Amino acid sequence: MDGIAPLRGMVDLVETIDESGKRLSPILPEGMKNYLIDIDGTVGEDIPNESPERMEAAEVYPDSLATINRWYDEGHIITFFSARTEEHRELTERWLGRHGFAYHHLLMGKPRGGNYHWIDNHIVRATRFNSKFTDLVRRSVEIEVFDDE
Repeated sequence: MDGIAPLRGMVDLVETIDESGKRLSPILPEGMKNYLIDIDGTVGEDIPNESPERMEAAEVYPDSLATINRWYDEGHIITFFSARTEEHRELTERWLGRHGFAYHHLLMGKPRGGNYHWIDNHIVRATRFNSKFTDLVRRSVEIEVFDDE
């Protein structure tokens, strides 16, 4: 499979236990991140599924390539998560490989339509891509949360 690098060894997940002593889902080691990254319009030209003939020649955003490969080299897990369908998997893998993206996984079939509202029992940090990959910085922003009162 072109472009896919094996996950370096098995990641030793950290066991977690709640206050009552019950085991919970394990987490990644301190400092390690699990990046889920969209393809179309984020790491390269925005190509809709209805135009697959354009996917192979899509322009890559150079700053995305350098940043993602740096994250990979730093030991983070890189997973591309695309609204492309399984029928687009082979050409997507070729495109990622031809451009030199280092990654561990490729998930196809992300729901289409944007405006995602991700609900999970683990911390999810969402970063909206806005035309340029740079180092991530922390900022305080307003978010929607479940009312626990």
